[in-house]
Amino acid sequence: MSAESEPGRRTYSYLGPAGTFTEAALQQVPEAKGQIWRPVHNAGEAFADVIEGRSDAAMIAIENSIEGGVSTTQDALATLPGLRIIGEYLVPVNFVLVAPRGTTLADVATIAAHPVAYAQCHGWLGEHLPQHQHVPAASNVAGPIGVLDGTLPAQAAIAPPGITEHYDLDVLATDIGDNTNAVTRFVLVTRTTTPAPPTGADKTSIIAELPDDRPGALLALLEQFSARGINLSLIESRPIGDALGRYRFVIDADGHIQDARMAEALMGLRRFSPRVVFLGSYPRADRVIVQHDDEFSDDVFIEAREWLDALLLGKPVD
Repeated sequence: MSAESEPGRRTYSYLGPAGTFTEAALQQVPEAKGQIWRPVHNAGEAFADVIEGRSDAAMIAIENSIEGGVSTTQDALATLPGLRIIGEYLVPVNFVLVAPRGTTLADVATIAAHPVAYAQCHGWLGEHLPQHQHVPAASNVAGPIGVLDGTLPAQAAIAPPGITEHYDLDVLATDIGDNTNAVTRFVLVTRTTTPAPPTGADKTSIIAELPDDRPGALLALLEQFSARGINLSLIESRPIGDALGRYRFVIDADGHIQDARMAEALMGLRRFSPRVVFLGSYPRADRVIVQHDDEFSDDVFIEAREWLDALLLGKPVD
């Protein structure tokens, strides 16, 4: 369905089918309620929807508190032109064990599960179903569907908690994940647009490459931020792919591009790096106000700029 096919309604792509963690992230977007939700099979399809105009925005997983950055998302954002992050959303990652109606835990000999979800439930499974076998599923929702329609040879499946809102299943156990604090971070991505005004609780995401492989190059990159009092909440390396030892860095920095200190840091980075991709400035999911020392306030940067302008104009200065 085209994003333009229903005037007045927006289309949002997300990793489907219904019941996934990605859908749970999209449910947190107020402006997405009552709009068209387009399930897709993978992140590449979601990005293509946005770029080619089938969707107005796409919800994409970008980071997991256990496994780190989602490399396919990071690499796509680094290489696909015309994309912009406009928001981030956090979804707790916990799992339930589900089965067709009438199934008991004693009936379960084989469990269908996505390999990543399965790995995160080893402790519970070892304690409660030590003799079980595992059948891999394509996604966290494909497992329950396969158990229901008989395409997967299993009696139960590991799934997100919201699965029962969409499929007729019994929940045999809840909170079966080994890490109760696991969280996945999602970002809402659109075509390139003007950043929303700063809220004071913002994050700026960029991807930057080092100019060459030499001692101190990464330090020089990071100093663009530290010299201006900007905290980095994420920095991850990804291979560029054209040669061994060549990396790009995915960076999340606290603040907004309209903040004077952030603007100067980005300009410094642009002078230093051969390629900088600005992914967006957007409100933090936790809405925590960004703190900084007084010496890095906007007023200080503005006063310094005015002082320099006065010198260039030959005006007397204190």
